[in-house]
Amino acid sequence: MLVTELLKAIVLGIVEGITEWLPISSTGHMILVEQFIQLNASPLFKEMFFVVIQLGAIMAVVILYFHKLNPFSPQKSATEKQETMAIWYKVIVGVLPAAVLGLLFDDWLNDNFYNYQTVAVMLILYGVLFIVIENRNQGRPSRINDIKDLTYKTAFLIGVFQVLSLIPGTSRSGATILGAIILGSSRTLAAEYSFFLSIPVMFGASALKLAKFGFSFTNLEIAILLTGMVVAFIVSILAIKFLLGYIKNNDFKAFGWYRIGLGLLVIGYFAIWG
Repeated sequence: MLVTELLKAIVLGIVEGITEWLPISSTGHMILVEQFIQLNASPLFKEMFFVVIQLGAIMAVVILYFHKLNPFSPQKSATEKQETMAIWYKVIVGVLPAAVLGLLFDDWLNDNFYNYQTVAVMLILYGVLFIVIENRNQGRPSRINDIKDLTYKTAFLIGVFQVLSLIPGTSRSGATILGAIILGSSRTLAAEYSFFLSIPVMFGASALKLAKFGFSFTNLEIAILLTGMVVAFIVSILAIKFLLGYIKNNDFKAFGWYRIGLGLLVIGYFAIWG
């Protein structure tokens, strides 16, 4: 049973590592994958697992951007350290809306919106929005190309867009990237700022789920959780590098079409076999 459960954790870690960073909704994919891969664990553990596995994914951002995000690096000048602290201040400003509303409405959102209908609608809706926004912006130069140019007001407004990701199927990265592009950001900056916002968001969400679950794990549960996190970490590094390379020469419309297709697949699957 251990080998079987670890294989399931590996597959789920791969799905998490890919879908957490691409704007295609990790929740939408997890709902589909869960129909075929059921962890042999309690519902409470599975609810915690699907959130805490993100810690592995977030460590990929920490490692890849460690120097850029480290304000105490001895290799940085005093000015560079101040600029790094400014990044963190903008991250804090951007995180506030989702952090406050997430704490207040976490259980209510799970009870009322965590279903395949909501996920499918959000997948399709934001898929359409990506295509529409990219078509609208075609040929338009971006106004914000570096995080130094990102004002605190814009950082906060991007954070407001991130609130939309509290609804399953929206995609946290999808909402923040779309919001940043609408507000004039380049695709690269939109993606990177989305990565930075995810650090406190995911740590906070994981801490909340762990506190609710408690810290009493069986050996099997520890093995499943650690395996999923390690795999999510490795795959996340590859996914982040892929995304940053892809958007240098491409827009997000392909992800929009993918979301629409996945949303229709979710509807079709549950209509036939649900």
